[in-house]
Amino acid sequence: MDKPRYSIVVPLYNEEEVVEESHKRLKAVLDGCGDSYEIIFVNDGSRDATLEKAKALAQSNARLRVLSFSRNFGHQPAITAGIDCARGDAVIIIDADLQDPPEVMLDMMAKWKEGYQVVYGKRSKRKGETVFKKLTAKLFYRFLNALSDVPLPPDAGDFRLLDRKVVETLKSMPERNRYLRGLVGWAGYRQTAVEYVREERFAGETKYPLRKMLALGANAVTSFSLKPLKLAIYLGSLISFVSFVFLVYVIVQRIANPQIAAGWASLAAISLFLNGIVLIILGIMGQYIGRIYDETKSRPLYIVDEDVRGRE
Repeated sequence: MDKPRYSIVVPLYNEEEVVEESHKRLKAVLDGCGDSYEIIFVNDGSRDATLEKAKALAQSNARLRVLSFSRNFGHQPAITAGIDCARGDAVIIIDADLQDPPEVMLDMMAKWKEGYQVVYGKRSKRKGETVFKKLTAKLFYRFLNALSDVPLPPDAGDFRLLDRKVVETLKSMPERNRYLRGLVGWAGYRQTAVEYVREERFAGETKYPLRKMLALGANAVTSFSLKPLKLAIYLGSLISFVSFVFLVYVIVQRIANPQIAAGWASLAAISLFLNGIVLIILGIMGQYIGRIYDETKSRPLYIVDEDVRGRE
């Protein structure tokens, strides 16, 4: 097959209920865009029938390629695998659940043709999500931006178009603990947004519950900011100062009034509080040290078990 104009990267994890509809919607949009394309499904160790359905689709679509991991490596490695094998002049990353409408890709393509090298989708509205989900998502992006040394656009996920030059830059970054949005922000280039309404999931359950959102946030902060370590220094200095002042106060009180009974309960509470702060600081430091250890192992970010090329 000739080199495509666009490569569409779609990570899949237990998406048996949506993979066929996702392929149908993507193909309809891309067939009408007027340019050549390829679709890359990356099966991230799904435990349901996702892989079988994706491979069946490839039997009737020469533009579809299916990569399947040997196990579940995670959303970011799945995106990375798709980017690594994408051949297009522009690469578009989109999830399979159809919350990000494939039709928005046409707007991204138009912006790319205007000269923008990164076009990210910005959610103006979220349908079908609880108030708690919307609130935590909003707080997540604001908190992340406050801590990150790299400016990240709010309300923007991994749904975006990347120019080939940006793709090659990302491929040159060897780090294992990847946070695509941060890497793209760090790389720079001409960027713009396309606003859209995020739809409800076509079917199935979200693959990013609160637990995974928190883990993603921790990964993003430790990847692109030293502020938690600086905060630990400031917090430790403040507590040391307050403890010193309190010590002086206790000594003065003891000298002024020797009859005051020893406050074992208050001392125990203070000791537990300070020990808790120390453990938090050690935990923050451990996160950074753990990342260094992880990088030194030099294991592959993902392992491809199957590579199925589509055919008519």
